[in-house]
Amino acid sequence: MAYQSFRLTKILDLVLENGSIQVEDIETLLGVSPATARRDLDKLASQQMITRVRGGAVANPLSGDLPLRYRPVNQGRIKQRLAKAAAKMVKPGDVIGLNGGTTTTEVSRELALRVAKDSAFQRQGITVVTNAINIANELALRPQIKVIVVGGTLRPCSYEVVGNMSGLVLDNLAMSRVFLAVVSIDVNRGLFNDDLLEAETNADFLRSAQRVTVVADSSKFSALGTARICDFAPIDEILTDSVEAHCLEALESYGIEVLTV
Repeated sequence: MAYQSFRLTKILDLVLENGSIQVEDIETLLGVSPATARRDLDKLASQQMITRVRGGAVANPLSGDLPLRYRPVNQGRIKQRLAKAAAKMVKPGDVIGLNGGTTTTEVSRELALRVAKDSAFQRQGITVVTNAINIANELALRPQIKVIVVGGTLRPCSYEVVGNMSGLVLDNLAMSRVFLAVVSIDVNRGLFNDDLLEAETNADFLRSAQRVTVVADSSKFSALGTARICDFAPIDEILTDSVEAHCLEALESYGIEVLTV
């Protein structure tokens, strides 16, 4: 089931980026049979996320914001629990970095709730640096939160701004902590997502941070990402719901603190 969720999300990304997709494309890119590809398309079409056509599918006219609406149903409660734990790490006066993703979107929501309720943040707020326009939108009207959005080119399937301009801005900022969302964690090779430009921008965030916290549910340890963000050298801790013993041993050997909630 977890792999099907990965496939469906990937298919949505491709449809939004290209406007359409063919069954043959899914076979080649995801390594599945024609029958599996058709079933995946039928499932997305039944949820009105895409429109089926002969031999494939096209984007639903209302699907511009589908990826971030769709993905939270996968591991949703776990992501909320992780987000609450992450928000508790933030102190008044902190400068916090958030890359794009459903997990960091949840972190932004929990941050907004925390600063609104905690009187300490009324006296001294926080600054959030992000390359995700949906996160900036979540926080824009919070008087206790100053929002800095890095510049660049917008990727519509993830709402992330990427490119050289993002790196130039991030190189001139200093952040207390970056909360990093990822597509996958490979304990031998490092952290991955699904886009090379996003991976470069994510790496730019890490260079500007005093402390880096990866926020990832346990499914990320078995997921497959295509673009490496970094090895484990810049990572201070990983916040997750559970981790297998061999993964925990490997991460601790890199000097990473693994926090489970």
